[in-house]
Amino acid sequence: MTHMHDEDPACEVAHGGGPEKESVRTLVAVFASPVAGFLLKFGADLGFRTVLVEPDPERRLDGFTAVTEIGDHVNATADVVLTDHHRAEIGPVLRDLLKSPARWIGIMGSPRHTGPHVRALTDLGVPPEEIARVHRPIGLNIGSRTPAEIALATLAGLIADRNARPGGFSF
Repeated sequence: MTHMHDEDPACEVAHGGGPEKESVRTLVAVFASPVAGFLLKFGADLGFRTVLVEPDPERRLDGFTAVTEIGDHVNATADVVLTDHHRAEIGPVLRDLLKSPARWIGIMGSPRHTGPHVRALTDLGVPPEEIARVHRPIGLNIGSRTPAEIALATLAGLIADRNARPGGFSF
């Protein structure tokens, strides 16, 4: 029996057909962490050009090459995720990212507390409207508990945002 499709491109893609959407996307994970490892691994599978930024040359993530500065790695296609909200470098890193053309910038953290990035950026003289561009929490609310789940929820949220969709199961 042949399955008929009603010209739904999503259905065609799910069955291995249909046009492939060409897009250059960049995923920048800042700080070498277990979440960063999964973000970069899953992100590459999802078609992102992946970049690990780790300001501390002593910190590494097995299997990934890190750059120590943002440099030209962040362009208008970049979704940037800070994967550790306890690092002393969050203020300067976010300040520099907010000056970049990055499409989206977020930092991991619980919505139950004010993020430490707010104080760090305020202390650096970053205006409140710029601080508000930093997304927190990040990702879809799926009750993530492990680094892999956090990365999955984050990437799903980024894809939903990029495609102007709310995420979740509302269509």
